[in-house]
Amino acid sequence: MANISAQQVKELRELTDCGIMDCKKALMESDGDIEKAKAWLREKGMAKAEKKSSRIAAEGAVYSKITDDKKTGVMVEVNVETDFAANTDKFKNFVDAIATDILETKPADRDTLLASNLYNDPSKTIEVFTKEAIADIGENISVRRFVIYDVNGNGAVASYIHMGGKVGVMTEIVVGDDTVIGTDAFANFAKDIGMQIAASNPNWVSEADVPADEIAKETEIVKNKALEEGKPENIIMDRIVPGQIKNFFKLNCLLDQEFVKDDSMNVASYVANVAKDLGTEISIVSFTRYGLGEGIEKKVDDFAEEVRKQAGL
Repeated sequence: MANISAQQVKELRELTDCGIMDCKKALMESDGDIEKAKAWLREKGMAKAEKKSSRIAAEGAVYSKITDDKKTGVMVEVNVETDFAANTDKFKNFVDAIATDILETKPADRDTLLASNLYNDPSKTIEVFTKEAIADIGENISVRRFVIYDVNGNGAVASYIHMGGKVGVMTEIVVGDDTVIGTDAFANFAKDIGMQIAASNPNWVSEADVPADEIAKETEIVKNKALEEGKPENIIMDRIVPGQIKNFFKLNCLLDQEFVKDDSMNVASYVANVAKDLGTEISIVSFTRYGLGEGIEKKVDDFAEEVRKQAGL
């Protein structure tokens, strides 16, 4: 095996942006041949990946995949640095592969997913597969989060993806008669519910799902505000608090919200109407809503400052 010099490692690092140990290993595997070492790093998905992995990735896509029987579904958010890269076939294929892997293997969490072998190619882990995509696409990529839905018994998993992956919704819907889940009417209903959640961003399905401490906290806020305004305490507790809590439910509970496609009814009424038309019971059990990049601090470039720096001012 060839002796690897510090100068060779330095040269390979400058060419690939990889770490010292990765470059040294690549050179050892390639008998000191720089070109072969570069190829080895590309094959392992290391070239350019390490440096890019520190950059902020807040674009990308929310993507979903559901089994043909509609009993299992996954929704995943994968981030990349630019909207341009997010719209490439390479990125879309990567996201689809990740969703397929989650659907087939059902990992417990993100760390388990990254450490697991790729479903369609067990010779590499998801982490290595991601590094290969980073090197290929040229931008940092992060598999940020995912959710898995399983329906046991009558019902279906449904999803709604808005604006090409900017917002994604997954719902679990239980029905009395399982034959309805294959109908166009049910598909339209599921789409409407997904659209409702995407647009109105509720926190819970129904009033019964709201934790007692959330109601107590909201009650205290309303009460203190009314007291500051000089309202009598008996009026506050008998009229003001109940009215404001009702508004709180209307804003935060899916079934209490005004239906976005017909504000003459709430979502609960819409569900009841569809159930009547389909001749079966329908209930929305749970949902998850992902907003692309929500909570990620995005870097804001100061173009003028960048020009000044380049000009030495």
